[in-house]
Amino acid sequence: MLDSNTWKSAHTAGLTWDNYLSANSDRTAGWKAHIAASVVTAEQRTLLASFTRRMNVLVLTGAWCGDCAVQCPMLGAIAAACPVTDVRFLEQADHKDLADQLRINGGTRVPTVVWCSEDFQFCSMMGDRTLARYRAIAARQLGASCPLPWATVAADEIGATLQDWLEEFERVHLMLRTSPRLRQLHGD
Repeated sequence: MLDSNTWKSAHTAGLTWDNYLSANSDRTAGWKAHIAASVVTAEQRTLLASFTRRMNVLVLTGAWCGDCAVQCPMLGAIAAACPVTDVRFLEQADHKDLADQLRINGGTRVPTVVWCSEDFQFCSMMGDRTLARYRAIAARQLGASCPLPWATVAADEIGATLQDWLEEFERVHLMLRTSPRLRQLHGD
């Protein structure tokens, strides 16, 4: 796995959600409906606001990618609701060396999300789709139906996928919050 200096460098090169959208406005124009649908509930906001440990999160993405169009707005919404989380987005095509080191199932996948501690120690990586998203895709592709590529994403799939991402943020936060190393560092 990559060292903390590499994670820090990649994170520093990344863009905040708003800056990522601005820098890629010509390629993310089709994301508008997904951005509008990515709403963090009041209960989810309360949970995210309770986080106390800083997390540095890196999202390797592709403006061309349908999964990124659906899921990156969710990550942007989570970032906006969680003051101790610094989420940065990197275009995979511009960072092929990093993408090659983050292969999942033999391929470079997007979005790939990496969670690091405040001092850029690796904590977790999750890639391309959450469990809820895979379940929905499997139901469509492995069942009797075959959806059109431009079909909208069902609201229950959006909500479940957002919840999956949020739960990984919570899991990493609890990992950091209970870390003996960080508890000693912060005196708590």
